[in-house]
Amino acid sequence: MVNTPDQDLLETLEATAQRLLDRHLSATKEWFPHTLVPWTQAEDYEPDYEWEPNDAAIPPAVRSALFVNVLTEDNLPYYFRDIERMFGRDGAWGEWVRRWTAEEGRHGMVINTYLQATRAIDPVELERARMIQVQTGAVPEPPTMAEGLAYVSLQELATRISHFNTGSMLTDEVGKKIMRRVASDENHHFLFYRDALTAVMEIDPSSAVIAMEKQTTDFAMPGVGIPGFSGHAKAIADAGIYDLAIHHDQILQPVIMRDWALESIEGLNAEAEESRARLVKYIGRVGKVGRRLAARREEKAAQLEPAPA
Repeated sequence: MVNTPDQDLLETLEATAQRLLDRHLSATKEWFPHTLVPWTQAEDYEPDYEWEPNDAAIPPAVRSALFVNVLTEDNLPYYFRDIERMFGRDGAWGEWVRRWTAEEGRHGMVINTYLQATRAIDPVELERARMIQVQTGAVPEPPTMAEGLAYVSLQELATRISHFNTGSMLTDEVGKKIMRRVASDENHHFLFYRDALTAVMEIDPSSAVIAMEKQTTDFAMPGVGIPGFSGHAKAIADAGIYDLAIHHDQILQPVIMRDWALESIEGLNAEAEESRARLVKYIGRVGKVGRRLAARREEKAAQLEPAPA
């Protein structure tokens, strides 16, 4: 059940939620997973089949990204539980929760089927990891509506970037198309949440800024419960699919500093002013660390390049 302060805010923003939902429905396009999956590549799995990496010509880091991406999508039951807790089941907010859930379910379906058809990932390892991920049910749980909107705004954009960059590193054109299709949906989800928090900001700027700071400084992708997540995350970062530099340059700066105009927000109370100062400093620090790590990675890659003949 949504708590009382959030219930008041949800009711105040009901018309905003309806407007954003209507915009989403008019902007998104209907699509079908079965039309994207390369069924002609599929074969029956023999009972004694044992997967080998050369079953699909995919770099290990890209395979890690696909593994994390699909297992993140597969943990949908717990995201639904939490998003319904924050936004409720009634009115436009409830309609959004259910629409978002239906679209996210389609993402897991198409990626998982693509991986099975192309044998891109060990199906046994993938299924065992899915069972662990869903049985564990570990997901971020923002305590308030404002914090929830701040988190999902950043998370949906991060997911969009991860999916798109993963697809860009696939040589398989079908795989590229699938990941870009999913990334497009994630971008529409991001726009809903970003603009919903903007509306909260107009009503209660202090709560919005405090929420931004808490969820930005404690930010974690929803796949943290995936077996071997740290190792996969490192491989994904080293490949330039998603790292601190991307997090800073494509999420923190454009969303918090530009779209939400953190430094220009007026009417903050003392607590929110302190949150803003900490958040600006934090974003600057993330940028510096991200650039330093990216430079080290480029230097290492250059050292590994063969000398010209």
